[in-house]
Amino acid sequence: MSSLAQQIAALPAPLLARLRARGFDPDRVVRWAASIGKDRDARNRLPGTVEPPAPGDVMELPAEGTPEHARCREAGLAALRRGEVALCVLAGGMATRMGGVVKALVEVLPGRTFLDLRLAESDHLRRATGVPVPLWLMTSEATNGPIREALGARLDEQGDLCTTFEQHVSLRLTPEGDLFLDEDGEPSVYATGHGDLPDALRESGVLGRFLARGGKTVWIANLDNLGATVDPVILGWHLGHGGPLTVEVVDKGGDKGGGPLRWNGRPVIAEDFRLPVGFDPKVVPVFNTNTFLASAEALSALAMDWVYVEVEKKVGDRKAIQFERILNEITFGLPARFLRVPRDGLAARFLPVKDTDELERRRPAIEAIARARGFLG
Repeated sequence: MSSLAQQIAALPAPLLARLRARGFDPDRVVRWAASIGKDRDARNRLPGTVEPPAPGDVMELPAEGTPEHARCREAGLAALRRGEVALCVLAGGMATRMGGVVKALVEVLPGRTFLDLRLAESDHLRRATGVPVPLWLMTSEATNGPIREALGARLDEQGDLCTTFEQHVSLRLTPEGDLFLDEDGEPSVYATGHGDLPDALRESGVLGRFLARGGKTVWIANLDNLGATVDPVILGWHLGHGGPLTVEVVDKGGDKGGGPLRWNGRPVIAEDFRLPVGFDPKVVPVFNTNTFLASAEALSALAMDWVYVEVEKKVGDRKAIQFERILNEITFGLPARFLRVPRDGLAARFLPVKDTDELERRRPAIEAIARARGFLG
């Protein structure tokens, strides 16, 4: 068997060009292959000192009716009216979780898909403020074409109103570190995770154009979390603390997920598998919703060494290895503040939909919230 570097070099030129246009780095893949199965657990776990969040790390929104709540709301509305905010929705992946259908195009409410509801949110914000809030969708090779087709005339390649940009890709490997070939003998391409967002957004040119026209804040949310809408109060709170990053967190309620911690004294978000052996994640009562408010300037300037996690995938009846990065690792590159938000009632900001069963359970809450927030006529 030839070396992995030789296997990659021997790939058809059009395939290599397609991969390189989406962030593919052959040298990095060779380095990944050399690490497969070697101290994976140790590589994933954070070195140094890991502690629960300190008092004051997880903050609360000012109560409604207070002067501070009103101040945050006015500051947020003013930023929206100045056109300083964009909504960036994570709509990539490999379209495998909901029967092979691109999730953005799954019907959530009668006649309304996930994409339709995000567009309705964008339309509502424009009506409310008189200024468009650009909607950017980070897609993948698997989702970009169908989403762009569904957007049709709404597409705006400059990103002033609505556009897409693709996340990165790489090639799956065998447990032995060779290229993984599918049942047709072709290399198996996959998307390398939502941690691609800062690099992919910058490379698309959309972020630079946003900055050039006075853009300040990028609101990042999962496509399927329709509770994570643009909120003037939260925006005003974010702008008020002056830092580059706000992360929305919610009470765990039995869920598992990355949460706020102190790593070597610094507030970060870390997944459970990143915790040192013996660290009990239950001491952290809240977890990350994958909703972020980020300084556009800080995103543009971000330079950090991302951790790519080794993941085993079942492809058909065979085991494949792929390396992915997670967006919450952005907290290792940018100073973060954590804001606890509601997860219940009409103010709920955490309504994830990972599969069709969860969609069925969430529909009544999604409809109630969409109506309360003005997204449904």
